[in-house]
Amino acid sequence: MSGNALGEPFASGREADVYALREGVVLRRYRNGEDATGEAAVMAYAAGLGYPVPRVFRADGPELEMERLDGPTMAAAYLNGELGPDAAASIMADLPGRLHALPGRDKVGSIVHLDLHPENVVLTERGPMVIDWRNAGDGDPDFDTALTALILAQVAIGSIEHEIGADAGAMLQRLLQLVSGDPLAKLDEVVAFRAGQWTMSAEEVAALPRAAALVRDLA
Repeated sequence: MSGNALGEPFASGREADVYALREGVVLRRYRNGEDATGEAAVMAYAAGLGYPVPRVFRADGPELEMERLDGPTMAAAYLNGELGPDAAASIMADLPGRLHALPGRDKVGSIVHLDLHPENVVLTERGPMVIDWRNAGDGDPDFDTALTALILAQVAIGSIEHEIGADAGAMLQRLLQLVSGDPLAKLDEVVAFRAGQWTMSAEEVAALPRAAALVRDLA
């Protein structure tokens, strides 16, 4: 279906646009034509093991047709006062803990999300649900946790502009007290991974050492 037939997207990120199709269903489409079928497979695997993820109805090329979730993102709930830093950190520690308990599909490592942060958690009547599984797959839990910590640190230092701003530092500090494993063990690898993501600007990449230093300081 063409973008013109779909109308204007009701949400857009760095890589994809989201369109309302019908009641309870949305279409997420990658602007660069990237194949979404791998993402759908990880989502289906995680859902089959009881992890809170939207239902996928169809995956075809760059298009992913899935359940529309009702509720604010964690970031929005924090900004409107529904959620404090401690509660947010508790959710952010619980979700990766539950995810990393799922064995990798090749029975090595675990399922990792690799973009788990407050904008990618929707607070629904069924509880927190994790969205945006583009980077997900099998991997190292400590790497995944370190990436979440680094993203929060980027927001805290202002490298990534977000209304949460410096409050992300309080969320990060509490998160590091709650998470299992050792996020510092993989932090250098995560900085290199993050620097290589094409969605990162030159300014964001240049600030990564400062963000990593904040993670180390708070840990």
